[in-house]
Amino acid sequence: MFGKDRSSTDGTENWAGSRKEWQLIEKVVLANTAELKKQRRWGIFFKLLTFVYLFALLWLFVLGKSFKSDNVPEATGGHTAVVEVRGVIADGEMASADRIYASLQSALNHPDTRAVILRINSPGGSPVQSSYIFNEVRRQRELHPDIPINAVIADTGASGAYYIAASAENIYANGASLVGSIGVTAASFGFEELIERLGIERREFTAGEHKAFLDPFQPVDPEERELFEALLNDVHQQFIEDVRAGRGDRLDESNDKLFSGLVWTGDQAVELGLIDGIKSTSELARELGYPQLVDFSAHLTPWQKFARDLGVGIAQTLVKLGVTEQWQLR
Repeated sequence: MFGKDRSSTDGTENWAGSRKEWQLIEKVVLANTAELKKQRRWGIFFKLLTFVYLFALLWLFVLGKSFKSDNVPEATGGHTAVVEVRGVIADGEMASADRIYASLQSALNHPDTRAVILRINSPGGSPVQSSYIFNEVRRQRELHPDIPINAVIADTGASGAYYIAASAENIYANGASLVGSIGVTAASFGFEELIERLGIERREFTAGEHKAFLDPFQPVDPEERELFEALLNDVHQQFIEDVRAGRGDRLDESNDKLFSGLVWTGDQAVELGLIDGIKSTSELARELGYPQLVDFSAHLTPWQKFARDLGVGIAQTLVKLGVTEQWQLR
């Protein structure tokens, strides 16, 4: 009797144990199934995202191939050509010497161009690129004496942008425009105390006494500072001489702050001889007798904009952080 009861009890316990095992297996299977479904959904999502991304790239490429950088009419009967100098003046940028060359050449070669306006809105940039453009504009003025090349400054025509403006026959701006900043600057950061506090040992090997010139991880050497300031002064003097060549006796050099790097309003710039008057691009075109404006400026295609934004942003960040050295006219 007792044996029978024990057997019955054992059977019940075995059945209960098997049931728990099956329930556990069922939970594992269901959880695994749910996880597989989740992975499948994410897989579909990422595949769709990749497809959309590739399609967008393809669309930008196709659009970029068919996108014209200008919309110049074949015949106008006489117009004023506009060449923009916008943004930072630097190699590879829209305001680079190569792009300004091409735009200016295109404008001057058009049979109906009667005048050219350099429409400037830039804080400046590379002294080399600015000098290149200055010299090219002066050369084109000699080659095309019958086509006046003037400059109109919008919000800002400072530093290297003013350098370029000085190459024009006349310069105009708004009364509130910022003009001038005839100077040169170079800036970086010093991290020598920071790495010392962090316990970082600087290891650098050079051949040449001044090869590690202005290393941000070492204190500034007085001799190197003097050498670098002399270098900046030399570039500044080139800037001044070219402005004098472009503006001539219109400059009021009795003001000892004229070449100090200060910036002036358009109204003040007229008094100093930095510009010739207060006019907009449209006003000047009407005064010249050819009110129709035709833009010959280079423009980025959508594909070029995408590539530029993807890559150049990293370099610009490094410059802002002082990791790389950069000097500018200011």
